[in-house]
Amino acid sequence: MTDIGYLVFDIETVPDGELISRIRYPNEALDSQQAVERYQQELLEKNGSDFIPYTYHLPVSVVIAKVTTDFKLEDLVALDEQDGRPHFITQYFWKGWDKYEATLVTFNGRGFDVPVMELAAFRYGISLARWFSLKSRSFNQPRNRYNLESHFDVQDVLTNYGASRMYGGLNLMANLIGKPGKMDVAGDMVHQLYNEGNLQRINDYCRCDVLDTYFVFLRTQVLTGELTLQNEQEIVRDTRRWLESRSEEFPIYKQYLENWGDWQNPWDNTIVG
Repeated sequence: MTDIGYLVFDIETVPDGELISRIRYPNEALDSQQAVERYQQELLEKNGSDFIPYTYHLPVSVVIAKVTTDFKLEDLVALDEQDGRPHFITQYFWKGWDKYEATLVTFNGRGFDVPVMELAAFRYGISLARWFSLKSRSFNQPRNRYNLESHFDVQDVLTNYGASRMYGGLNLMANLIGKPGKMDVAGDMVHQLYNEGNLQRINDYCRCDVLDTYFVFLRTQVLTGELTLQNEQEIVRDTRRWLESRSEEFPIYKQYLENWGDWQNPWDNTIVG
């Protein structure tokens, strides 16, 4: 079996309207959509943003890139891709982490993705004994913020664990190295797409975010000295060929490649695709 060292992942979620209605508006008989819209309006007026806190969210898409210990992309999978059932997605995710014992890799996953998946496990009665490992020394516990062997949050590392702010987010970081970043779907469209039954488009969007996260992770490994720039660029070229070979089966890869930019290498005046 291939030595998988990293699980690069991203999630897409929708607010649980029934939960919002029950908790926030218990006597108003609001349906799911009405409750979500009401809460969003309240948040917008109060905070200037209508983003609902993660505690009310359900995962409907989780995509994972299986990456080898030498940083090569082995596979890219969407969990429960056809049905998007939150309880199955949650179970598959944590079983996968247990199976591979690999490092989780995210972009701002410590602030959103992982808490959502932990809370989903709580909701569905899934044991995460090894993940919590509360009897271990604090620095050995997988959830410890500074335990990069268990969870490498790229944003957390690049901002010196929150000492600065990452304005522009993953979209900016991907564009800095010539990768597509946001294309025709953004995170605030996911709920509407879900209501329309367009799970495939949500999964495709999630796949692209995972690819961007993977490439940003690779460049971070150059920054931290785990990869040379030459090795990183070889892996990037190999990954492009990997995507090309699968673009008939997954048309979203073709779109991703069509939006692929060039990275100008200032050290030798060459364009690296």
